[in-house]
Amino acid sequence: MPRHYNRHYNKWFLATVKQTIIRYAMIATGDKLAIGVSGGKDSSALLYILSLVREHAPFPFSLQAVFVDLGWPMDLSPVENLCRRLHIPLHVEPTSIARIVFDVRQEKNPCSLCAKMRRGALHSAAQKLGCNKVALGHHLDDAMETFFLNLLYSGRLETFKPFTYLDRRDLTMVRPLICLPEKTLVTLCRLENLPLVANPCPVAGQTKRREMGVIVDFLLSRYPRAYQRFITAMEKSRIWKPHEGG
Repeated sequence: MPRHYNRHYNKWFLATVKQTIIRYAMIATGDKLAIGVSGGKDSSALLYILSLVREHAPFPFSLQAVFVDLGWPMDLSPVENLCRRLHIPLHVEPTSIARIVFDVRQEKNPCSLCAKMRRGALHSAAQKLGCNKVALGHHLDDAMETFFLNLLYSGRLETFKPFTYLDRRDLTMVRPLICLPEKTLVTLCRLENLPLVANPCPVAGQTKRREMGVIVDFLLSRYPRAYQRFITAMEKSRIWKPHEGG
């Protein structure tokens, strides 16, 4: 079981996540959330944080971890152990995504197709498991990097949203960590000894997103309030739309 969070944890990150969930109306009574897990720090932190939220929420909701197996050889035991520790059931969804992307299609820029296929597999698994929402571990740095990717490569002022309804699937996608900096998740994983499984993808760390991470790091080094300014800009532009009652 996760430790009962103390005042330090509440002030450090948990209050922000709770406020984010309320502000964007992410979780309601009786929801069943499929949590996309990969073995990385973001999804491990998401599992841990949502287990704390569930433990102290004033209404019941349930959690279901989902790992989309791309076909790479991986040791899943650290993820399985974490899910047991947090009392969250784990479902492994087998796919042939790695073979299709790298062997069959031989994509020169594989990330886009891989991400699209992973999303499809995750959504299908969520529906099969009776979930009505899918929770992803994207954090504030991810949102800023995506904004600059869209700006510089597509000429669009856009990033992913805290809350998105997928009408073709009748699923809602939520990102409870979207207002937390990446460094918070790094520290949490270290303090709580959350497992990190190495990413076996041959192009890991070689993407355009990593370049955008350098831009975001530079801005934060020069303008410490860039995080909050970004959130404010997203809400004022209505790219992010808070729930009217939040």
